[in-house]
Amino acid sequence: MDIVKAEFVMSNSVVEKCPSTNLPEYAFIGRSNVGKSSLINMLTNNKKLAKTAAKPGKTQLINHFFINDSWYMVDLPGYGYARVSESSRKQFEKMIRDYILKRENLVCLFVLIDSRHQPQKIDLEFMEWLGENGVPFVMIFTKADKLTTQQRSVCMENYHKAMLDTWETTPLSFMTSAEKRLGREEVLDYIDELNRL
Repeated sequence: MDIVKAEFVMSNSVVEKCPSTNLPEYAFIGRSNVGKSSLINMLTNNKKLAKTAAKPGKTQLINHFFINDSWYMVDLPGYGYARVSESSRKQFEKMIRDYILKRENLVCLFVLIDSRHQPQKIDLEFMEWLGENGVPFVMIFTKADKLTTQQRSVCMENYHKAMLDTWETTPLSFMTSAEKRLGREEVLDYIDELNRL
């Protein structure tokens, strides 16, 4: 799939104010600083679409982007960001939870994972919560340019092993690098396939 048009639509903090539409929607989430905005910019071929920052926690709202006049890409706030007050963190968690559970046209949630680290408890618990709530999701490993081919395989293997403790089968996963544009076609082809369905 080619993305020929990608435009920012709106930012907000409550799911009820998201665009009123039945068009398919794909949301991106992960721990703070995992590279969500960079990945969205790489997928859309637009370096300025989603705002990126060196400091974690830049995305604090639900950001909607309209793609090819036919579907939406959504940048969600990161989870597990410690440098905010307890009340702010609870507010973020409620915003994310409400969006994921109430957004009826959400086709798939892309859970971003930093490929440089061992399986993280926070990621595993978040994905377990998605499974318990029947939310369709896919794993996207980011920052693959920092690893060798063998390290990439080991990273994916470690996550699949850790998940098989509680899962019967593990979800589909992609290895990506915003820097090297790795995995772009695979992720977009997958979205295209779901849109066709």
